[in-house]
Amino acid sequence: MLKLIDVSLSPRLLGISTSAKPGRLIHIIGPNGAGKSTLLSCIAGLLPYDGAIELNDRKLSGYSGAELSRLRAYLSQQQDNRSMMQVFQYIALHQPKSANAGDIEQTVMFLSEHLELTDKLERPLSQLSGGEWQRVRLAAIFLQVWPSLNPDSHMLLLDEPMNSLDVAQQSALNRLLRLFCAQGRTAIVSAHNLNHTLHYADEVWLLERGILIAAGDTVDVMQPENIENVFNVKFELFQAGNQRWLIPKDIN
Repeated sequence: MLKLIDVSLSPRLLGISTSAKPGRLIHIIGPNGAGKSTLLSCIAGLLPYDGAIELNDRKLSGYSGAELSRLRAYLSQQQDNRSMMQVFQYIALHQPKSANAGDIEQTVMFLSEHLELTDKLERPLSQLSGGEWQRVRLAAIFLQVWPSLNPDSHMLLLDEPMNSLDVAQQSALNRLLRLFCAQGRTAIVSAHNLNHTLHYADEVWLLERGILIAAGDTVDVMQPENIENVFNVKFELFQAGNQRWLIPKDIN
């Protein structure tokens, strides 16, 4: 579905080649400045780059903005929320064209319930906390590509979506991502919590200074020997039942 061929945006990205299949939740990890946000922006079609990105065997550069908005939704790391627009109005701006009004309403309520927004739909954006605003943004981009409303959708691109979310809200986001991917869609997520990646991602792309160090199944990439050199921290891998944990070693 998605293929990256020698994608570069010097000095932030250097020759990235990888691919993403339908139904997979992929985490991009790496230290600050590794190129995670830049890579997501390139895949979203928002930054120029050398090389090629193909979506459905067609170069990304060949799609119009309107076509891309049907195929993918992108959550940036930060976005201003000083508008006096109400929450439901902002979310409605992201509804897919030609979707049935009744289906849109049902999906908005479904997403709002999962993200604990039902009592905030009439609140002005300017009166939201940081965590509330993040959940509103998430509801909007899920609406844009939710499969029952938008059969053309393929991909969610999320830049640090867990920002400002508490544990319960992070769990709700995990459930929505699983539902999205279970319907044959792909989600690519920039992440910082290594153990969250270890537990939830199907695949991992490990970046360092714009270079793709490793890409593949989570169990293969998230090995101490792969991530220690990238993060310059020693790790131990512990297993408890079916769960595995990466624990940084104390440095004397």
